[in-house]
Amino acid sequence: MTDNFAGFAASLISPGEAHYVVSPSDTTDLDPRPRALKCIASGTVVVRDRTGTDVTYPIEAGEVLEFRATRVLATGTTAVVVAWE
Repeated sequence: MTDNFAGFAASLISPGEAHYVVSPSDTTDLDPRPRALKCIASGTVVVRDRTGTDVTYPIEAGEVLEFRATRVLATGTTAVVVAWE
């Protein structure tokens, strides 16, 4: 398949190239660390940042959380999210 953009470096504003459903965990960091999270089922999502701070976000299906989370916690998370890298 031809990739007309193969010579360009990926950045935080370029489209993702891989995606995966996030399995929330209170003990395991996301690997790989995503560029963003997209909600596919509404609820709340508890995300941890690189400093260890946890914040709960109410999130609607279709909403993109433009945040490079290190972890999505199971405790308090009711939404279903996918990650982009």
